[in-house]
Amino acid sequence: MLLPGTGHLAVGAPARGLAILLPWGLLLGLAYLVRARLAAVPRTGSLDDWVAAITLVGSIGLLWAYALYDLLVARRRTTVRDSQWRIAARHFKRNRVALAGLAVIVVLYLAALLAPLIAPYDPIAIGDLVETGFLPPSREHWLGTDRFGRDVFSRILYGARVSLSIGFIATAISVTVGLLLGAVAGYVGGRVDAVIMRFTDMVLAFPRLILLILVVALFEPSLSVIIIVLGLTQWPGTTRIVRGDVLSLREREFIHAARALGMSGPRIILRHLVPNVLAPVIVAATLGIGNTIVLEAGLSFLGLGVPEPAPSWGKMVAEGSEVLFNAWWLATFPGLAIVVTVLAFNLVGDGLRDALDPRLRS
Repeated sequence: MLLPGTGHLAVGAPARGLAILLPWGLLLGLAYLVRARLAAVPRTGSLDDWVAAITLVGSIGLLWAYALYDLLVARRRTTVRDSQWRIAARHFKRNRVALAGLAVIVVLYLAALLAPLIAPYDPIAIGDLVETGFLPPSREHWLGTDRFGRDVFSRILYGARVSLSIGFIATAISVTVGLLLGAVAGYVGGRVDAVIMRFTDMVLAFPRLILLILVVALFEPSLSVIIIVLGLTQWPGTTRIVRGDVLSLREREFIHAARALGMSGPRIILRHLVPNVLAPVIVAATLGIGNTIVLEAGLSFLGLGVPEPAPSWGKMVAEGSEVLFNAWWLATFPGLAIVVTVLAFNLVGDGLRDALDPRLRS
């Protein structure tokens, strides 16, 4: 009981027990390795240090609490309502490829949050250009250094914070806007539907990359500007998906019953229509995060991304492309980080699509 997962091993659930015990042990071992940095956080820690410390300690505690809950409470329930979400969760758990993608995503977000504790060097500190510039991968610098002597591994960790935060927040904005516009267009219909869909078609017809370059070039590039621009140019796809589902749902019996009971249009949309179209929206959002990360990397590659000195994967690839043959590691490792991240999100998105669509369940 003191070690999470050992109780599952004792009751004959070895797979579940190891799935809890191994991550908990790794996090506990990481806490031991960075114990000196953790001890220094209350005295000299910045906000990033506090976030990293709380994430590490909280993850250890949450895994232990979940293991205890699952062992003592969840497994003793005799009757559990088999909802559509539970059925989808069971099918998703059977998809090992999607679970592998989800594990990669969790590791990436943990690495991004824990970067102040696990990064071996300051990502923006410039070293001796002669002594530390363009060092190949070694024991001191696992992924080598760039032209300014900055550690590539540390910059990738901090660059993950930029890319993953942009992907998540921008996709959340686009999904929210697309969900609301699509639900209103599909439910209200008429002129409102025509105006919203013609505006959606206009946004889709304009080349997105050119629009992004234009807007970012008009304003000073910053993290907030890039998030807003990416979020407000990605919603049309979600709008079309939601509108198509709402057009069929608004003729269902439960919507007619809600109207007969005197419910207002906004209440019907928020209480009855939106929850019933979340499945395709979740899939679109998961796939959209990977697409947003690629777009942000493209903007950074073109010099329109997050300004210096903040590291970004796309900007690191651009810097490494200039010396690709002499310092191959500068562009290779950030490029691999982008590929692995986007692939993980796409695998999870495909797994969610198969689990949430009854026609695709095997």
